[in-house]
Amino acid sequence: FAQLAASVLESRGIPVWWYEDLVHTPLVPYAVKSRAAAAGIMITASHNPAQDNGFKLYASNGCQINSPDDVFIAASILHNLEPRIWSLEGGPLRKSILKSTESRYYDAIANQVVFPDDTSKVSFVYTPMHGVGLRYMTGLVKQLGLETSMLVVQQQAQPDPDFPTVRYPNPEENGALDLAMSTAEAADIRLILANDPDADRFAAAENVDGVWHQFTGDQIGVLLAHWLFTVRSPMGKDDVMLTSAVSSQMLSFIGDREGFTVQETLTGFKWLGNAAKDLEKQGKNLHFAYEEALGYMFPSVVHDKDGIAAAMNFLSACRSWGSPWAKLQELYETYGYFVTTNTYWRSPSVMKTQSLFQSLRSREQPFPSLVNHRPVTRWRDLTIGYDSAKENNIPDLPVSDQSQMITCWLSGSDGDHYRFTVRASGTEPKIKSGFWNKYQQSAHKGAVEMLGWLKTEWFNDDQLQIEDKFSGV
Repeated sequence: FAQLAASVLESRGIPVWWYEDLVHTPLVPYAVKSRAAAAGIMITASHNPAQDNGFKLYASNGCQINSPDDVFIAASILHNLEPRIWSLEGGPLRKSILKSTESRYYDAIANQVVFPDDTSKVSFVYTPMHGVGLRYMTGLVKQLGLETSMLVVQQQAQPDPDFPTVRYPNPEENGALDLAMSTAEAADIRLILANDPDADRFAAAENVDGVWHQFTGDQIGVLLAHWLFTVRSPMGKDDVMLTSAVSSQMLSFIGDREGFTVQETLTGFKWLGNAAKDLEKQGKNLHFAYEEALGYMFPSVVHDKDGIAAAMNFLSACRSWGSPWAKLQELYETYGYFVTTNTYWRSPSVMKTQSLFQSLRSREQPFPSLVNHRPVTRWRDLTIGYDSAKENNIPDLPVSDQSQMITCWLSGSDGDHYRFTVRASGTEPKIKSGFWNKYQQSAHKGAVEMLGWLKTEWFNDDQLQIEDKFSGV
């Protein structure tokens, strides 16, 4: 696929900078940015099932394409369906750049990572989940002098499109880190770092007193954000971090307390990356962006999620914290307990998904007054363009009738606060839900209760197959 794409460009007289070997996804937007390319193409199935594949396109700003470019491209495809024969041989317009680009990429991350003077050595187990991440983790730990700290899960070390040791090669899935955990236990190592197969996502787990705690995407996002705030303080209102509409509100609470700005975008790094670029043009200092699906962005490296940069920043922070789990509890004590509980349903078709969301909208107009016996304090529907909390009920975030997304805010008599989002995945046949709530130690119980209600009352359909993601306090 990559060779075909390069051949088509060459046939139109367009020079192609070419990676002659398998690479991780962030290396494409990094090259677009560092070499001022017109566009970037990545062929990847990411963490999806082995039979899937994908064509990811980056614009000249190094961000994933967004509307309306995606609409124009789709229309162009429909007008060019006649089969043609292309040569896979590279010509004079194709130039290999892998080695030189990797070196620059390593430097960009090494220059961004901070190792305070009071750090201590932290050993960890690493798994690339049958993907391409090992090459880049190895390159960076060597450059940073940390190679003796890493133990690799050998059964998952090399790229294998069949993903033989996991059901789904997605670190979010229950059981995905089982082999890494057994490897760590055999070596008496308490920390695990993991990437998905194309290494743009990052996951972590820690063994505390014999119990494995796998961090959620929100927990890692908050830990990384607070670490950057710590090493880059002081921060003011022109210092900005970004998060998505389906992520925890904890980072916003931290920003309010500490004096820096946190802004929300739609889900996906095509929104987070482009929002960061727009804010940078306004003179803002962009430090970090994340969304709960294990995606973390460091703008000085790339304007997209980068699992390798995230791993290096997390590792540097762990060398200061000692225990990331203990640090998380410290943040809860300081800013309040936030819990995220996630799940998703596999839907048989787009039509079925649309029908289910339409049934939610028709239950009560303009929106339900109660959800699970709790008053609805705000209702936002970014499919039809409605937000009960805004002037004229017009949302601040972009609206699209091509995607399904409803967010609901609730309050309770016990003083707890809930927010949950249900949406259709943009890349898979899934309906996803995510809850967050804030109220000390009762937070986890409340989130589980709300999720159970949603399963029973909103998505109790025999055609849906429920598959819980890992979630926790």
